[in-house]
Amino acid sequence: MPQRPTRSLRHEYQLYVEQEIENYKESIPRHVLLGIGDEAVAVLEKQMQFTLTELLVWEEVDRLIFRRLRLPSYTAWCGKRLQLLAELRRPEHWTMTADAGVVRDVGGASETQVLVAGAPDATSTLYLAANGCNVTALETEPDAVERVLHAAVEAGLTERVHACIGHLASWSPNERLSAVIVMPSALSGLTSEERARVIAELQSATIDGGVHLVQTIAATGKRALTLEELRSTYRGWSVTVERSDGKPKVFLARKGAA
Repeated sequence: MPQRPTRSLRHEYQLYVEQEIENYKESIPRHVLLGIGDEAVAVLEKQMQFTLTELLVWEEVDRLIFRRLRLPSYTAWCGKRLQLLAELRRPEHWTMTADAGVVRDVGGASETQVLVAGAPDATSTLYLAANGCNVTALETEPDAVERVLHAAVEAGLTERVHACIGHLASWSPNERLSAVIVMPSALSGLTSEERARVIAELQSATIDGGVHLVQTIAATGKRALTLEELRSTYRGWSVTVERSDGKPKVFLARKGAA
């Protein structure tokens, strides 16, 4: 997958305005919209500068709706957007601490490719996207994908979040990964041989210096896979185990140079 380009704030603003105008058009009865069209024609006829075309009419309709909705100017919107982005970059905004593995070992590297598989919510995905990572969120259920996409839209981070339906057993990365975050549900139902194959493929797709974070205890209290199995699978990687009272253990592995 080619790297998704970063949109400029000016482009984001244009998309914001277009979406607000389209939402308004869809929310009003047809006769109201036609009335705005008549108003636009009247405005253009007074100007007498151009040949009246359908394109000009609809552009004027958009300008009238822009004023009717009292949408902010680019300068005003940009100031609020920059404040929001600064807030979204803070781990505390997502109820994470600065020493969390996602924050300490992944979140500071912008323009990187990250896979998040089986996350129970969009927290990690959105935090990483807000900090400049291009994130693929892999989920097995359509509803989970929809939740991630909706959360990305709400945060204005859709350009950095790619949510898709799939299972690690049948999904193959087609880009080099800087980090992989795996939750127990992403490996559920797999045999030890299948887990080894899946992890080996992710390891191969990971750049030197890249990290894997694997949560080893499911929410039910049952192990998705043992630490011994992980240590064996990640032989040759630099390995640590994050331990936190009352929370699942997180296995952290960093790939060394070949």
